[in-house]
Amino acid sequence: MDLLNTLVEKGLRRELPTREEALAVLATSDDDLLEVVAAAGKVRRQWFGRRVKLNYLVNLKSGLCPEDCSYCSQRLGSKAEILKYTWLKPDEASRAAAAGVAGGAKRVCLVASGRGPTDRDVDRVSQTIEAIKEQNEDVEICACLGLLSDGQAERLRAAGADAYNHNLNTSEGTYGDITTTHTFADRVDTVRRAQTAGLSACSGLIAGMGESDADLVDVVFSLRELDPDSVPVNFLIPFEGTPLAKEWNLTPQHCLRILAMTRFVCPDVEVRLSGGREVHLRSMQPLALHLVNSIFLGDYLTSEGQEGRADLEMIADAGFEVEGADTTTLPEHRREGCGPCGSGDSGQSAPAEPVTNTGAPRTDLVAVRRRGAGTDLAPNA
Repeated sequence: MDLLNTLVEKGLRRELPTREEALAVLATSDDDLLEVVAAAGKVRRQWFGRRVKLNYLVNLKSGLCPEDCSYCSQRLGSKAEILKYTWLKPDEASRAAAAGVAGGAKRVCLVASGRGPTDRDVDRVSQTIEAIKEQNEDVEICACLGLLSDGQAERLRAAGADAYNHNLNTSEGTYGDITTTHTFADRVDTVRRAQTAGLSACSGLIAGMGESDADLVDVVFSLRELDPDSVPVNFLIPFEGTPLAKEWNLTPQHCLRILAMTRFVCPDVEVRLSGGREVHLRSMQPLALHLVNSIFLGDYLTSEGQEGRADLEMIADAGFEVEGADTTTLPEHRREGCGPCGSGDSGQSAPAEPVTNTGAPRTDLVAVRRRGAGTDLAPNA
């Protein structure tokens, strides 16, 4: 297929595809799916070999968020029956992080619900970072605390944070449809604050919220322009009790096409398979490893993932290897600060209709987290 040959050549040169090419990937048929995966897999292996980086989430503060993000089980007004608790103490968070590190995680992601941290919150998280690094000095720490204000990114960096996550989630044009309490521009500003402070930027998207293929391309192109080091790709978990509980728009095949498109647009970036993979990819998760080079191990913020041991078995059975602490994730040119290369058509694409799932919703696969941080039960790692 000429399209895929062109995209592979561009990916190996780190050249930006056109929007029309990115849209064409999402429009490929199921009959062509394995060819799409194979083509994007060539780009993935060029920059990351067969390594898979493991990341582990620790939810420092669950629920009770004042923001109204429609996709989130922790949002204002959510009726989802999730765990709700206030800040974990540094030693509690350190013990939770240790479980992930013992399971093979190279990065620990410290997440707290809320619009953004107060200065006191930054102090709390700084103490937690120090406690974790005392026990595991080589582990990477990524903070995810919401919108940052002046000086907060610098304080987190000084405390030992390596990265900061703040997802764009969806296209700028449709952002107001999912959130009204902050803007797309607010999110972009926080990612840039993190980069200016010397933190590795982590920013991604959520697919399956009723957006069109054009919206998916728009948000991935926005991410390419921001140039984060990590791009998490989440698939909506339609929690009962949230406004998007009835949005079951994804098939496993379309999830793979979304991952492939993201890899072609962001060829040399850590693309991370994130929340919702078990719900929407299901038995096709191993194919996704040919597209991504990073996954979350075990559970997520408010939902349970598959067993950590099953994640490790999946990686091994698919012929991949867990990336060790002695390996640098990013290609050398990115570590030296080179931004995206190449150029492409930045014109607007024609809008496309939202993709709908022709199968029955798999509500049985949505499992609220009841173990790990905030409970007396052992974490899944």
